[in-house]
Amino acid sequence: MLKKGDVVQLFIKEEFFEKETVEQAFTKLAPRLDILYEDEQILLCDKRPGLLVHSDQAEQTNTLISHIKAHLYRKGEYLPDKENSFAPALCNRIDRNTGGIVIAAKTAEALRILNEKIKQRELTKRYLCALHGSVTPPEGQLRGYLIKDPVTNQVTVYDRNVSGKAKEIQTDYQILKEKNGLSLAEVTLITGRTHQIRAHFAHIGHPLLGDGKYGVNSEDKKRGYKFQALYSYQLTFQFRDQNALSYLNGKTFEVNRDKIWFLKEFE
Repeated sequence: MLKKGDVVQLFIKEEFFEKETVEQAFTKLAPRLDILYEDEQILLCDKRPGLLVHSDQAEQTNTLISHIKAHLYRKGEYLPDKENSFAPALCNRIDRNTGGIVIAAKTAEALRILNEKIKQRELTKRYLCALHGSVTPPEGQLRGYLIKDPVTNQVTVYDRNVSGKAKEIQTDYQILKEKNGLSLAEVTLITGRTHQIRAHFAHIGHPLLGDGKYGVNSEDKKRGYKFQALYSYQLTFQFRDQNALSYLNGKTFEVNRDKIWFLKEFE
């Protein structure tokens, strides 16, 4: 007979417990988000450098989409156990070590509209980046052709189409400031290919500060830079028709520049 103060130890095999799936793990996640804007249809986040947008083999839970799901789950806006519940989805993505604005759709209609508008280039995304060297001319459009190696997840830029697999790229830029051998550039993507900004500027001899894949990271690391100096800092909605998100038309959202770490190089 047990009495007060007795301790009972049991070994229970794992199969008696329902294992938590990756899809359920976000329910225990304390959401960490820098939300720029949110309504019933969409959510705009300022993603910090170093955070994955989606899971990969190395990281399943601590991702931007998991934090968004956790945020909406706690608000009661996302109920994964409810039949036909729409799972929030990202409409765009940026590299792990790039910071900036990511759009999440909270409804199926918003996802459909935003995917279409991104494809039709009715959203303008602007970036800030720090480049090595002095760029000449100080503004213009870079054109080239990009080929991606899916094995290394690295791209190569060419001045002409050397392969039928190459994709044309266009990158508009304007140099805003120069200091200490670096140039601060505002970039507008005309096309949005993998690593386009990083590879395009490296191709013309001006790699991004802190870029470990396309730059001179051995030297940059000595200066304490862990991430490429690239930030998706501004987003403007420019719809050409009426739709369920037309209330966003003409609106511009911009991150707090105090959070763009490499701007201190130009103070």
